Amino acid sequence: MTAFVQNLLQQMQSRFQTMSESIIAKIDEMGSRIDELEQSINDLRSEMGIEGSASPSLPSKSNDGPDQGSQ
Repeated sequence: MTAFVQNLLQQMQSRFQTMSESIIAKIDEMGSRIDELEQSINDLRSEMGIEGSASPSLPSKSNDGPDQGSQ
């Protein structure tokens, strides 16, 4: 009986370890994707900043938002 319980505990520990490693790998992958997304957002912001300084229409777009919803 003791051998059966020890074997069962070892199997559970092995599965838990596998699941933990899988979760950690997915979290690392998500972190990398978030970093890439953050970089893309920063790139877009810098592009918009360049275009926004040449175009004074950006403030008027926020005013047009509610008008577009009422049409």
